[in-house]
Amino acid sequence: MYRFPRLQLPQDLVGREYARSPDWPLGLELGPEEFRSRIDFAMELAQIASQVTLGFFRTKAYQVERKSDRSPVTAADKEAEKAVREAISKGYPQDGLLGEEFGSLAGQNDFEWIIDPIDGTKSFISGVPLYSTLVGLTYQGRPLIGVIAIPALGELVMGAIGCGAWYGQDSEAMQRCRVSSVESLSDGLFLTSQVDNFDRRTAQEAYRTLEKSAYVSRSWGDGYGYLLVATGRGELMVDPIVNPWDVAAVAPVITEAGGKFTSWAGQVELRAGHCFASNGLIHDDVLRVLKPYA
Repeated sequence: MYRFPRLQLPQDLVGREYARSPDWPLGLELGPEEFRSRIDFAMELAQIASQVTLGFFRTKAYQVERKSDRSPVTAADKEAEKAVREAISKGYPQDGLLGEEFGSLAGQNDFEWIIDPIDGTKSFISGVPLYSTLVGLTYQGRPLIGVIAIPALGELVMGAIGCGAWYGQDSEAMQRCRVSSVESLSDGLFLTSQVDNFDRRTAQEAYRTLEKSAYVSRSWGDGYGYLLVATGRGELMVDPIVNPWDVAAVAPVITEAGGKFTSWAGQVELRAGHCFASNGLIHDDVLRVLKPYA
């Protein structure tokens, strides 16, 4: 099963104004050709990881192991990350690298690739097609490029600072995507990865408040939940506990789709340990609920 090799971004994706975006990292001088090359490479990395994971998905070709925190890991996680790390070492050997399974590798410049080839391993081992592949690129810790791919569904969304967010599903031409225009959570979809993570942050009341406020709530979480927000199919995605590899790809996708991505304290901080994404219109209302638990 092959995913994403035919997806094409517009030739004029990188215009002349990208470096004027308020989200553009200060001090970064990156020409349009190099920026486009890095965007295309991020897409390629998502394709590499997706192909590896699909080779294991719904098969008996792996065993589930438990890490020190009792979270699951499989051969699919490890093999996919190995393949991505090898590609980065050949394509951008001077860049830094952070992955969930094999840790951090210091770079010789201020770029860092932050990857999670299987975000949602519990879904993956259960045969649920909502696991995602996440590829993010940061500069001095600031989000620059993000790709969220859903290999088993063939959905992918890419966001690059100043270039917008683009969505495709098993078709050649990717389309510009935007968050929804819903103005109240009472008319919207509230998503989260795992409800009991609110307990771990002693934020059960925050969850109950959001669930009661929302028109509908579902646990279609991990990277898939953020993809739903970016493409206007969900209004709010909240994670009480996250790592940098869970969110580095997410931040530029959400902001370039017109939404907002912050920590529970209201800051764009990839290492805060908590985050939420919204269509922007409901962000302040949700922040008032979450901030006391940040």
